[in-house]
Amino acid sequence: MPSSVIAAIVVVLILVLLAASSLRVVREYERVVAFRLGRLRGPLGPGIVVMLPFLDRMVRVDLRVVTLTIPPQEVITRDNVTARVNAVVMFKVADPVRSVMEVENHAVATSQFAQTTLRSVVGRADLDTLLAHRADLNEDLAQSIAAQTEPWGVEVSIVEIKDVEIPEIMQRAMAREAEAERERRAKVISARGELQASQELRDAALTLSEAPASLQLRYLQTLLELGADQNSTVVFPLPMDIIGPLLSAVERSTSGPSAPAENKPIEPTHKRGLAVVDDRGKVNPDE
Repeated sequence: MPSSVIAAIVVVLILVLLAASSLRVVREYERVVAFRLGRLRGPLGPGIVVMLPFLDRMVRVDLRVVTLTIPPQEVITRDNVTARVNAVVMFKVADPVRSVMEVENHAVATSQFAQTTLRSVVGRADLDTLLAHRADLNEDLAQSIAAQTEPWGVEVSIVEIKDVEIPEIMQRAMAREAEAERERRAKVISARGELQASQELRDAALTLSEAPASLQLRYLQTLLELGADQNSTVVFPLPMDIIGPLLSAVERSTSGPSAPAENKPIEPTHKRGLAVVDDRGKVNPDE
């Protein structure tokens, strides 16, 4: 085979290899920031991109959302409580050119700034705000981090505080405080219930005093309820105007004929007492 033919074949093979090596496939979620002899060519892709060997250099940039976990940070809150706080940051590259030209490594820079911002924001809040109002702190963190990463072409979408660790002594103190607060609420509710019950009882007493017959019906209803139980002794209140004559007769019979009846005054009719009826039907007044 002539040497010229061999040389032609070698040249063709070299050209084919160079052409194959100059082709790059860029995925849909990626962009390529290309430099030709050090000069920016701009973002390329997606699809097939031609890169000249030894002349072009490319940097792939992922446009998907990146989840960045901030390691636990030792912070001191505004009320001088030491806590360990970690968070998660979700961001994505909005401008591939600026993410390469403005910062060396946008992911590392975002992580470092997020850590310092987390310590700063949490340090301005007290412990109660950190535990009960995380939404406000998350919004403040997102705004602070986004304001710094926007010139880098990085868009911060979500910043969430994941966990807050406080000393064990503080946990016990908070438990005692919560228990005391629950006891206070229980006492307040009980006092309010007694006040409402007393008001209702006062209204019921006023209503019954306007109709004496309703009081007698109430007595009969009480007797009916007590009779439903298998009790040998029943204690119930009776008005003195009902049992007054019976008591006077019993006292006259026990005191004898020589004792005048006038020496024993009869209780006023408006006074009320208690009577005990046992299983033999005997009435025992409660003095």
